[in-house]
Amino acid sequence: MFFVESYYVAIAMCVVTMLCWGSWANTQKLASKEWRFQLFYWDYCLGVLLLMVVFALTLGSMGSTGRGFFEDLSQASLRSLGYAFLGGVVFNAANILLVAAIDMAGMAVAFPVGIGLALVIGVFTNYWNKPEGNPQILFTGVALVVAAIIVDALAYRRLPSSGTTATWKGIALSIVCGVLMGFFYPLVDSSMQSLDTIKTVSDSGLLTPYTALVFFGLGLFLSSFVFNVAVMKWPFKGDPVPLSDYFTKGNARLHAVGILGGVIWGVGMSFNIVASGVASPAVAYGLGQGATMVAALWGVFIWKEFKTAAPGTNRLLALMFALFLIGLSLLVYAKLPGSAEATAALLPF
Repeated sequence: MFFVESYYVAIAMCVVTMLCWGSWANTQKLASKEWRFQLFYWDYCLGVLLLMVVFALTLGSMGSTGRGFFEDLSQASLRSLGYAFLGGVVFNAANILLVAAIDMAGMAVAFPVGIGLALVIGVFTNYWNKPEGNPQILFTGVALVVAAIIVDALAYRRLPSSGTTATWKGIALSIVCGVLMGFFYPLVDSSMQSLDTIKTVSDSGLLTPYTALVFFGLGLFLSSFVFNVAVMKWPFKGDPVPLSDYFTKGNARLHAVGILGGVIWGVGMSFNIVASGVASPAVAYGLGQGATMVAALWGVFIWKEFKTAAPGTNRLLALMFALFLIGLSLLVYAKLPGSAEATAALLPF
């Protein structure tokens, strides 16, 4: 089984997560020009599951250290499998709201509000479960992320379309998404064996990261037959979407774009879960959710979502990016060796 033991390699993997989680939604933006997001979402979920199965059968089964996927599956407890599966269900409920919010309000708004809020909640919940890292630095970073979300909201209010019903509904969906998404990661983490014991204990009932990811992917995919079917029948905007449209209006290119979106997100999730054993869940999740900044960059500079904003909005956007960048840097620094001593030396009390 492939795993990492270097903190710096783990941080690099979390940076990959940040890029993947902040970029996958571009595939939705591309597909939404030709069909509804609910149809895109079926392929996205399939892409996530396929990627995680492939990783489990390759990275999760190679080498002589740790348990391979099938060996791990044979000793897994129902409780551990259930936690990983439930993590996928909770994530899916949040993510489908995010996709709907992107459709209504754009990436530069939905991500900073929804995923920024998820970052704040997720860091707190993950730190509560596993208090690792310097809390002063960690939560200072979180506070700066909160400030970045507020600045993004101020910038959004300068758009001519910011008062429309659809865009305010998109913000409301982003908030609900953020609350839900802040809680899925601890569920997946609770299903996994710690890195310290995974090499020596063979029958704990807990899972390797790769088995946990497969059941997370199953939870995501299967729960879509509830969540996505519901939003097809009762969409947040527009007419209901018949399931038959998936087969009659799609083509190979559209399906490939959706699957690619799921693969990109799945790579990010897989890297993050594997890295969390060294970086700590709070730091790994918090840094990964720096995707908010990446998505906002796409939204601002590629999709031009603020091109009609009032003069002076660019200064607010620059401040938002600066706050995100400093906040994320503090999340990384929070678990560096000697960070606690360095912080104590700087404090006057």
